Amino acid sequence: MTFSFYNGVKDNAKPGDLKVEKWNEEKDGKLSESSLEQKLRRQGYKFIRYDFPPGMHFPDHTHGVSKKDAILRGQMKFCMYGQTVILGPGDMIQVPQDRVHNATVVGKDFLVFYDATRDPNAEITKEELDSDEN
Repeated sequence: MTFSFYNGVKDNAKPGDLKVEKWNEEKDGKLSESSLEQKLRRQGYKFIRYDFPPGMHFPDHTHGVSKKDAILRGQMKFCMYGQTVILGPGDMIQVPQDRVHNATVVGKDFLVFYDATRDPNAEITKEELDSDEN
């Protein structure tokens, strides 16, 4: 099982690797609703927040756009490429367009989750990209 953990916009994952971005408190500050939303905006994403109960299951499905799932609270079992990972607070995962995946809220807590897609109107500066790569 191959996982690609990274702390920036770019990574060297091969096709088929799960791309999990871990929260970096030194760079991103203390994880909170506002700091997670700021990070997503800085990366050029627009997003919708959802709260899902424990046990909620999302069977195999795809999306018509590439997206990023970001976890604020709770845990989610996420499966793609025949691989499974448990995502927790601060974790984000890239989901390519038309890629089959599924997920389940695990544990006893509600999942507070952001469904993020690239904002075509975002003006991401080179400085913002560079700051996310470090």
